[in-house]
Amino acid sequence: MNLRDNNVKKLAGNTFDVLIIGAGINGAVAATALAARGAKVALVDKGDFAGFTSQNSSNLVWGGIKYMETYEFPLVRQLCMSRNHLLRSYPSSIKEIRFFTNLEKGFRFPPFMLYCGALLYWAIGNFFTRPPRFLIPRQINNVESVINTEHSIGGFEYSDAFLYDNDARFVFNFIRSAISYNCTAVNYIESLGSVRNEQGEWKTQLSNTKNGETFEVRSSVIINACGPYVDQQNQVSNQTTEHRHVYSKGIHLVVPQITNNERVLTFFADDGRLFFAIPMGGRTMVGTTDTRVSSPETEVTEEDRQFVLDNINKRLNLDKPLSETDIISERCGVRPLVIKSGEKNNTNEEWMKLSRKHAVDVDRGKKHISIFGGKLTDCLNVGEEICEAVQQLGIHLPDEKRKWYGEPPEAIRNEYLNQVDLMGLDELTSSGASEVLSTRLWRRYGAQAIGLLENIREDPEMAKPLIEGTDYIRCELTQAARREMIVTLEDFLRRRSKLALVARHEDLKQSQGIKDACEILFGENAPERWNEYFRD
Repeated sequence: MNLRDNNVKKLAGNTFDVLIIGAGINGAVAATALAARGAKVALVDKGDFAGFTSQNSSNLVWGGIKYMETYEFPLVRQLCMSRNHLLRSYPSSIKEIRFFTNLEKGFRFPPFMLYCGALLYWAIGNFFTRPPRFLIPRQINNVESVINTEHSIGGFEYSDAFLYDNDARFVFNFIRSAISYNCTAVNYIESLGSVRNEQGEWKTQLSNTKNGETFEVRSSVIINACGPYVDQQNQVSNQTTEHRHVYSKGIHLVVPQITNNERVLTFFADDGRLFFAIPMGGRTMVGTTDTRVSSPETEVTEEDRQFVLDNINKRLNLDKPLSETDIISERCGVRPLVIKSGEKNNTNEEWMKLSRKHAVDVDRGKKHISIFGGKLTDCLNVGEEICEAVQQLGIHLPDEKRKWYGEPPEAIRNEYLNQVDLMGLDELTSSGASEVLSTRLWRRYGAQAIGLLENIREDPEMAKPLIEGTDYIRCELTQAARREMIVTLEDFLRRRSKLALVARHEDLKQSQGIKDACEILFGENAPERWNEYFRD
């Protein structure tokens, strides 16, 4: 019996301290924190882990410098401290990166004023990163010749951080940690609604969306962590809350690498909106728009594509302008923004100034918690807040001081590096890789990377990439098949890895490596899973 089937069996008819509905970043950190501290936790999601908003971020871990314009200094301080905490806790996964900002004639603020703002931002963040610097147009051109400085009035450079791998992978690593702490986590399990019985227990009807089977789970506490769907899930269970969501759509286009320098190029579009060119391995991710929408269900429109392409082409000196044929893949998602339930934000100005803070609504009488909004940068704070809230609802956490996040201890890392040196692992790194194998495997798998070394020792072919230049090797497949609850091919290509982001759909379809992967992941069901993903 595979891991997912085994966990479904554990769910059915069981009673838990806490049932968490939604396995994006908020649900994942809540599950990890609670399970690590001794609670009996179940975590379910109607789709895959990190399958919605948490797979469509900008991959940035930043302190929110743009919120300084609306004077949200307490929020900026909180996010900067959270960023610093993540940089210390996940040095392999989260890296400091420079943001290189060019300003053009007619911009609403002079460059030196923004540079002073960057200095204040640096100070608010306790001077944790490299200091900002002011840039005159000639310096911008010398350092990044790809930037069009014809209309430049100068700019500035400052530091924030980014996820080296994709956001969904970072979320899944929390899921993996939660499971190691005995959390029963299952994807493709939908909540059909919850009711309270006379004993004060929650009874939740769940449906296995892959076979239609339904069953009941009982819990003392429910946490609604459904991201943009928190309001809808609360309606299903007749739960009223102090807050609700409105939605902002963001898109990113993944294109061939624009610059070899590992920095984020930052611009202001013709309409004043901020957008970026962000490194993604051997690719560049360009976006984002900030468009008000009424529903979590969104898609990239032709207007969105043209907006990004027009603005990036105008601001870069490219041998050939980027066009739709250069788009390798697209990302589109909504950012759920928090407002009070009776509040209205009718004008664009009011809406653009909405706070990006998260909110945790706790119904003490019903023992129900709803998590609204939030940013990946603030995820560790969310985990801690949820632990406090659950304890206030009467759930005892026997290991309440236990640290539940961060990379494995130094002793385990040293053991891993000793084995890496003995077998000469890094010599097997493929020529097109963006980093050596030892660094990549440790970042993605932590202590479990030691087991992958044994696979490579037995068969060096396991260190070869599935597709050249995609930074995913064959031995990772056995790990994925055994431990990562992959149900569809998209789960693997889009969320456990970023292959679907950095390789064209047609190239994936023609790849023998992906066909081999499908066989390893799904066995006799491989043809069905293949056709499901690549159907024309």
